[in-house]
Amino acid sequence: MNIAPPVSVRVTGRKRLVRRGEKKMLEKVNIAEKLGLFDEHWSPKIAGEVGDSYVKLVKFRGEFVWHQHETEDEMFLVVKGNIKIKLRDGDLSLGEGEFVVIPRGVEHMPVAEEEAHVLLFEAKTVLNTGDVRNERTLTELERV
Repeated sequence: MNIAPPVSVRVTGRKRLVRRGEKKMLEKVNIAEKLGLFDEHWSPKIAGEVGDSYVKLVKFRGEFVWHQHETEDEMFLVVKGNIKIKLRDGDLSLGEGEFVVIPRGVEHMPVAEEEAHVLLFEAKTVLNTGDVRNERTLTELERV
């Protein structure tokens, strides 16, 4: 895929990148500010896009559900607090500034004893509950 070089860049509070008739806003994202816009747990919000993937922000508290993603990998980056990713063959603990990539097909369950703030990087096709459908399944996500 060829991406045309920018034909103009203008700075007026926000940067604008113009590509062959298409306007895209370059916007700096403050993760803490975005996380301050919502209180719900286990309800990821879209904070940005990178190609065919979303950058999502989510607050964890308690246990989620055991699930897997058949065709997508999933990255968890802890922004604040601590989480545990339960796996069938052991648990993985993550603290602030640490991340893990859960490969496609690996069953897992995120857990946070206290509220934790997490950045997820995953394909746009990822459903938050993977192969499980229940009351926590979100088919449409809000943007922050």
